Order: sequence, then structure tokens, then C-alpha cells
Amino acid sequence: LDYHIEKGLMFWTDVTLDRIMRSYVNGSGVQQVVSSGLESPGGVAVDWIHNLLYWTDSGTSRVEVSHLDGSYRKVLVWDNLEKPRALALHPLHSLMFWTDWGDSPRLESAAMDGSQRHTVASRNLHWPNGITIDYTRNQIYWADAKYHIIEKANLDGGNRRAVISRGLLHPFGVAIFEDKLYWTDWQSKSVNSANKFTGRGAKTIRSRLHFPMDIQTYHPLRQPKDINRCERSNCSHLCLPRPGGVTCACPTGFRRVNITHCAENIDHFLVFTRKTDIRRISFDGLERADTVLPVKNLKNAVALDWHSQHPGHIYWSDVGRDSISRAEWDGSNEKVIVSSSLDSPAGLAVDWITNKIYWTEAGINRIEVALLDGSMRCVLIWTGLDRPRAIVVHPATGHMIWTDWGTEPKIERAGMDGTNRTTLVSSGLTWPNGVAIDYLTDRVYWTDAGAKTIESCDLHGANRQVVVGDDLPHPFGITMDEDTIYWTDWQSKCISSADKRTGMNRKILRENLEYLMDIRFYHNSRPQSPNPCSVRNGGCTHLCLLSPNLDGVNGGDILSTPYRCACPTGLTLSHDRHKCNTEMNKFLAIARRTDIRVISLDVQYSADVKLPIRSFLANVVDVAVDPRDGYLYWSDIGSHEISRTLLIDPAVSEAVVSSGLDIVEGLVVDPIGRLLYWTDDGRDIISVSSLDGAHQRVLVHNDLGSPRAIALHQGIGYMYWTDWGNNPSAKIERAGMDGTDRSVIVSSDLIWPNGITIDQELGWLIWDVHYQPHQQRIERSDLLGGNRTIIHSSSPHPYSISCLDGFVYWTDWETRNVRRMDLHNTSDVRTLRENMPSMMGMKAVSMEPPGPNICGLNNGGCSHLCLRSPTARMGYTCACPTGIRIGRDGKTCSDLPEEYLLFTTRLSIRRLSLEADTNTYVELPVGDLENTIALDYHYGRQLLFYTDVYLDVIKRSNLDGTNSKTIVSRKLQTTDGVAVDWVADNIYWTDAGPKTISVARLDGSSRKVLIDQGLDEPRALVVHPSRGLVFWTDWGEKAKIEKMNMDGSGRKVRIAVICSGRTDSSIDYNNSRLFYVDASDELNRIETCDFNGRKRRVVVS
Repeated sequence: LDYHIEKGLMFWTDVTLDRIMRSYVNGSGVQQVVSSGLESPGGVAVDWIHNLLYWTDSGTSRVEVSHLDGSYRKVLVWDNLEKPRALALHPLHSLMFWTDWGDSPRLESAAMDGSQRHTVASRNLHWPNGITIDYTRNQIYWADAKYHIIEKANLDGGNRRAVISRGLLHPFGVAIFEDKLYWTDWQSKSVNSANKFTGRGAKTIRSRLHFPMDIQTYHPLRQPKDINRCERSNCSHLCLPRPGGVTCACPTGFRRVNITHCAENIDHFLVFTRKTDIRRISFDGLERADTVLPVKNLKNAVALDWHSQHPGHIYWSDVGRDSISRAEWDGSNEKVIVSSSLDSPAGLAVDWITNKIYWTEAGINRIEVALLDGSMRCVLIWTGLDRPRAIVVHPATGHMIWTDWGTEPKIERAGMDGTNRTTLVSSGLTWPNGVAIDYLTDRVYWTDAGAKTIESCDLHGANRQVVVGDDLPHPFGITMDEDTIYWTDWQSKCISSADKRTGMNRKILRENLEYLMDIRFYHNSRPQSPNPCSVRNGGCTHLCLLSPNLDGVNGGDILSTPYRCACPTGLTLSHDRHKCNTEMNKFLAIARRTDIRVISLDVQYSADVKLPIRSFLANVVDVAVDPRDGYLYWSDIGSHEISRTLLIDPAVSEAVVSSGLDIVEGLVVDPIGRLLYWTDDGRDIISVSSLDGAHQRVLVHNDLGSPRAIALHQGIGYMYWTDWGNNPSAKIERAGMDGTDRSVIVSSDLIWPNGITIDQELGWLIWDVHYQPHQQRIERSDLLGGNRTIIHSSSPHPYSISCLDGFVYWTDWETRNVRRMDLHNTSDVRTLRENMPSMMGMKAVSMEPPGPNICGLNNGGCSHLCLRSPTARMGYTCACPTGIRIGRDGKTCSDLPEEYLLFTTRLSIRRLSLEADTNTYVELPVGDLENTIALDYHYGRQLLFYTDVYLDVIKRSNLDGTNSKTIVSRKLQTTDGVAVDWVADNIYWTDAGPKTISVARLDGSSRKVLIDQGLDEPRALVVHPSRGLVFWTDWGEKAKIEKMNMDGSGRKVRIAVICSGRTDSSIDYNNSRLFYVDASDELNRIETCDFNGRKRRVVVS
């Protein structure tokens, strides 16, 4: 650490975060100063006169400088440095000193501009740690942890002698002030002092410290004032002091245009990936030090390329994150542009003419293209690839060239539109890695890590020659400028160069660089040119791709280069060959827990596309599609919702069912009847609703163990579902789509039946099942469960299954594959997509318009639900939402039951009808609840009131649960009871926190405390408006039930409960009796009494 006393700042390095930080001396205002390109910043020093920051980095082996804010960073010393550690400055003499821990330990100095480098000490050093300067006597002090010594010498290294050579265990940092020497010690975990001249009088100032590091003495005398010689300089970037003057310096890599000014940009440099960073080596300046580009979040960067068009971007792929990103050269506007459906994007190329990016994917063997922002992705090549690696493009000829590492290594060429594919080189290859094009001579260069060579050929694969054939341990990336090739080598950890024609004049540009990957040569003379895609995008609605110039490899005029229109992944071209169809006609929709993918069945390749759904997906387990309106539906067991979005605009979505759901495992759309069906494994029910989620009705609720997938046969009016049950009671059932005529059709040899689907053309019911441990199979039967046959048994864990056009598709959990079988030839099984983890429900979808609705245009005359029925005379039946009895006309439903119970379950408010033939509850859509306790209602105004003791609020909604809002939110603590006066339109509530009973209007206004004395734990309360009475229970030490007038007067104890416990109460208004519950362990019963507490008796015990 170090400080700037005049500015009140302190600076420190962090070798865990690899950052340099600063703050004010009081600890406030913490901020990063340098956050990129550091690997082990062990030393830092402040030039308090010229306002500069210096540091050492033993990971990058360099000494650097910048302004105090980290700007205009420059490498000062990098040659023959191994592990520079501590650093100290002498701005009065324009000198800097540092220790080096390397194989040849030494203490060095240089001018503060990096010149005049000098070895101060090199003998009898092993672990030279801290260093400090005595400015009054012009001496340097340093500690050596290995030799357990602190020494000093003159600034030139003369007059060296030991200050303390005994009693030191592991000295680390050193500092001086006046006559005292201070140091930290790792082993004794202490801060110590002694006389700086003699070393005598040693004492411990502070002990029991956890690894004390650097140390400084803070005082104005430690930063004596002097003239800032840079104030009169005219340096454009950095002004660095040196003995006798100053030097105007440029940030690393920038060219100095005159004695004071630097260029604003770097025109020529090498840029390369190094797994967790991207670096460049400038050819504009004199030094060849590499600098780290300030891009972040790299995990395993491999390929890269660049685009010089303003403002200029660097593009890179990351096989650790399976993403492609870009940023401007200063690190700004960094953005992931491709992040879905990628698997090991090992190669990357920029088409700087038509502004596209091309990349290879070694994991799924594809080559794709997109616009520079990652949009309009298109699969170009998907067959005959086996681990494609590097890729380059040649826009002038309309070609792209790539290497392939597979079992039959090769170098291939195709048009930039994917057409006219041919093999250039297929013999004498082992591990072809990097590839580059010499655009001046139209030759292809590549590295081969197996053959340990660099070779070249022309664009036809002819005239092959070895350029470099020796001393290449493991060449990887390759690039070139006019006359020189450059390459990276994994094993030698070097970046090297050689003549591109002869391989002679080999040089090592940088060495000791771990994890070297791809490399590119940047120059700003790569011009944009007019091209056939530059005018109205060639007439293409989406992608305009250059095609190979078959009239000659080097056609010269790029305007004459042919082109082809192409469509984003999964879409097809219309007959005019320029316009893309905007929607897929047939596709697979796949739920993947946190996203939803589609795989087009309209094209020859099988590439998945992630739908850009903006709403949060917690745990999506199934999907369904309405082909008429183009909606995609999904069930999310994390949010307990069923939601939908338009396929043509998936950025906008809505929840259609947001209450009353637990674990919706199966979901299916009836596109003809305009209905939504689902199974709920948590509630063990099967339900139906309108497509907007309205009119929800439970169809099946008895004898369900664990309902899973569901399928519909609209033609005959039946639904089919799988049920895991309680082993061994797994089964497959069917019932009418109105819930009638239910029967078990398969119940033997089933353990975990998962997916189920119907081929209506063949009349087959198809399902996948786990029938024995580690044995899975796909079976079929007729629609009654007969003629059962195994049609596939070699998939280890089939899960979801779906039919379309004579094919059955399924997902496999274990292999992570999507597979397809021809039902007319069950031996024809193909894998469509590999290595796609977290797959859940899947549907094969056709967007062809559905057939006519048997319910007709008027919904069959039904007010709510018109359900297809195999037993009804008309083929359909009218039905009401759960709990509501249909009217005498058999078609009309009311909005709410006439008689029902309302109850809370902490996280929900539920309604249980007293007039329906099933005891199935309905959860009211009141929104998020945390701990709902009390509720009451106002029937005349159709309002519901309830309390939440976690949120400390009182809310109200309509009786159907809609339009929920908070009416009381201040000064509430534990509102366990609420009651509505439906005559005077008031609400009453108890609060056990402040021990009060209060009243307010129905909107929460005019709030008043009625009782605030003599209450212990008031809980439930009820009102009798016609009598003007309020009754409440008290859970206190002496449990009781009390009453008062509704204005708070006339308070009396009516019932003294025998044993304290949990109580609740209700009123029988017709018979003037009070009913109450005592849930104590001793009583645990329901009692009743009159309004005076007499005629008490037990009702239920």
C-alpha cells in the first residue's frame, strides 16, 4: 500500500481480486483504479509530486505506471523481469526501486520513465520482500525473508550493510520514520520497530495479526514537497520524471507522433486470447509489451476477430460460457451477442464487407452466421462436420474456409452462404488448428498441432507446401500481415513470427504466456467496399450472404460477386427467394426449466432456437401451442403459474392461471374447442379452462396418485393421461374431455409412465415408461389400451413424447438428446439434437388451422365452458367453473356459488362450494400472500377483507379475489382478527402487538382505536350489527372471550376459558348463539353459548 498525503488518498493492491484500489485515508470513497490485466500486483507506489501511480506485477512480470485514476497506463519495464515484488519511489531524484523474487533475485532501479535501468544488488539475495527509502540520507532499506535480514545501501548499491540480522522470522514490509525502522513479520504475525542505524532496541508494537503485509509511515515528512516539473510540460498523455528532466510518454502500444504528443489510436497490432483475458501487442510503438484489453467475464476465451468500422469492435468466443461477445477496444459497450444453443464455439470470423459474423461449433458440429449484433442467426452447414475448429472468410471471393479436427481431419471450403462445399486438404493432417488467408496471394495457411507444422496451399487446395516444419511443439492460432506469419504455441507458451514464404527469420515476440489461444493481426487499412448486399440488402428481407465466385477465385470486383438470401434459423424462403416466411409451420417446442426452445421441422437441419421470453422462468416443465392464435403456453412449477406469449412476439407474456396451482406437470391445448387442459401432481387433479385462464373447472379429482402427461383426441372427445400413482399402482387412464366416462386402460408393467401422445391417423396411443429398474421403453396400443406393443427399447431415459405427421419425437434425460422415429418404419430412429440438458415437456406442433368446433360459433349456447363429450347426445356439454351448479337450462352459470366457505391457508385464500357435487376448492386470485390469518366479507358490496401478519397489512378485494388492494398498512403488528360490519360499512380488527382493537371505514379511513387497555393477546373477533355487539377471543395467560358495544363501550368478560389455548369464534345470528373453538391440547373442541356466556355446551370434541 501507499498514500498521497496532499490529496488525502491511499492506494492498495489486492492479489486475490487482482486489482488496484484507492480510497480516502478515512476509508470512504473506495473505488477501483486498475481492474484488468493484473495477475499478481504485489507492489504499489505513489509519486506525490507528479501525481503518478506505479506498480509491480509478478504474474505479468512488469513494472507499470498510470495517472492516479488508472488512466494512460504504460508498461515501463518488462524485459528480463521475473517476479517483481515491492516498489519504492524517490521522486526527488526521479528514481524507482524494486525487488525481484525470480530465479536470479535482485534489487534494481531505473529512472521513473523506465530508462537508466541499473542493478543495485544481486548477491546474497533470495526472497527480497519489502523496500523503502530514507529520503533524508538517500539510502534504501529492504528485507529478505529467506535470509531473515534487513539491509540498507546507498541509492547506487554502495555501502551495503545489514541493519538487523538476528531475531527476524519472516520479514515482509519495511518502513522508516525519523530514526525508527518498522517492519511486518508473517511468522510472528507482528509489527515491530528498531533503531534504523544500529538495529538495536527492537520491540513488538502489535502482535497477533493475521499475515501483516506492507507497511507505511504516514507523515508529511515522508512526502517532502518539490517542484512538479510536469506542470510546464506539454505532454498529451503521460509526463514521467527522469534525472535532469521529464519524458513525454504514450500509453503502451500508442505511437508518439512528436516529442510531446501521442497518436489517439493504435493502427497495427496483434490481438490474442489467453483463456481468461485478451491482449494485444502494438507494432506502432517501440516496445513490444503486451497489454490486456479491459474486457470482463472471460472464462475460457478461444477464438477472436475484429471489425475496424467505427467505433471498432473486438469479437470473441468463450467455450467455458458457450457464448460469443463483443466490445469496443477500450472495453466499453461489452455485450454477449450470442448465448443460447451454443456448444463449444471454437472458431470465429468477421465478414467486414457485409457485416456478418461466422462461427463454428465443435460440440454440435455446425457452422452458423449472424449479423454483427448476433441477430438473425442462420445455420449454414450441419452435415459432415466432426469437431470444426478455426474459420476464416474471404469476402472478395465469397468463400469461407475452416479446419476440422475429427476422426478424418480436413480443411474445407464453401461459399459464405454455405453452398459449393469442397475439401481442400484431407491428407497428412492430424490436428489442424488455426487457419488464415493471405489476401494478397490468395493462399491458405494453417497450423497442425499433431504434425507440428505450419503449411499453406492455394484456395483450391493445390500447391501445398510446408512453411515451418521444425521446433513447433504445439502450434494453435495463426494470423499474418503483408510478409509475416504469427502464431501461438500452447507448449512453448510463445508468440512467434516468421517469413510467410520461406519460414525463415523466426522470432519470438513474447514468451512465458500461459493458455495462448487464437491470434489476429489488426490493421486499419481493411476498407469497406461496395458489394451486392450493400444496396437494399440485395433485396433480402433478412440475411444477404455472399456466394462463391465460380467464374474465378479472385474475381477482383466484389460487386460482381454473387449472393443468396437466407433466413434466420428454422425459417424458410418464400418462392421469390428473397422474402423469409416469418413463422415456422411445423416445429418442436421444448421446455428447459429456465428457457423454452423451438426446433423447426420445416428445414433440413435441427437447430434449436431460444425464445426471447423476457419474463422470469423459474422451472418450466411443459409447453403447449395454440396454432390458431399463435400462442405458446407453459407451466412453471417454480412460480406456480401457467403463462402464455405470442410466438411472433415472445418478448411480451402474461400469466393466464396464477392461483390454485401446485405442480402442473402436463399441459395441452384443445385448439378446436379453444380450451386449456392440465394435470396438477401437487393437488392430484385434472382441470380445464378457457385459453385465457377464465372459467377454471376441475374435471377429475378422485383416485389420482400422481398425474403427469396429458393428451387429447378431439375427434372422439377423450383425454388420456399417465399417472405414476403409488408404486405399483401406476396407470394410464382416459376420460371424456368433460371428465365423464373415465376408465383405466393400461395398468400392468408400468412403474413411471412419463409422456403420452396420440397418432390420430393410425389410431395409436403411444407412451414412454420405466417398467423395470434401468429399463425404459416406448410402447403403443390402440385407443382402448389393447394390442399393446413395444416399438423402441434402446433409449436409456425417454421422458416427453409427441406425434406429428407419422413421426414420434421424444426427449431423453440421460443422453440429453431429441430423437425421432418413423411410425411406418420403427427401425428408422434418428437423433435430431444432441447434448441439450434440462429438457422437460415437449410438443410437436403444426400451425395448420384446426378443424371446425363442434360447439359452433356461439359456444354451444353455453355461458361459460363448452366441453367435448363422448357421452352427450350433441357431442358436447355445457359446464360451469368449479363449485358452481349449472342452471336449469343446462347452459347458464352464475359467477359465484350461492353458498360456500371461505378459508385461509397462510399463503392462499380458498373457496369451497357447498352446492357442488365435489369437494374441490378454488383458490382466489388475490395476489402474493405471506401469512394470511383472518378474513371476513361484505356480501352486499361483494367485498372480501383479510389480514397478513407477515406484511402487517389489511387488504380487501372483490369476493372473487380480483382487484386486491391494501387499505391499512401503518402501525400494524399482529392483526389476527378482522370482522365486517355490513350495516354501517365499517371493519374491526384486533392487533396483538400493541394489544388493541380498532375500527375504520371499509376503505381504511377514519381509523380509531376502541380498546387499548386490559388486552393480552386479542385474536379472533365477530360482530353482530343488529345487536350492536362485538365479541373477541383473547389468547392471553387467562384465556377468555369478551364482548363490547360496537362503539367500544359496555365491555364485559362473557366466558372465562378453563385452559388457555388457541381460540376462534363465530355467530349464529338466527339463534343468537356464539360458537368458538378452543384448540388447546387439553380441550381441542368446539363449544357454543348464548350472548351472555350461559347455556354453554360442547358441540364437537
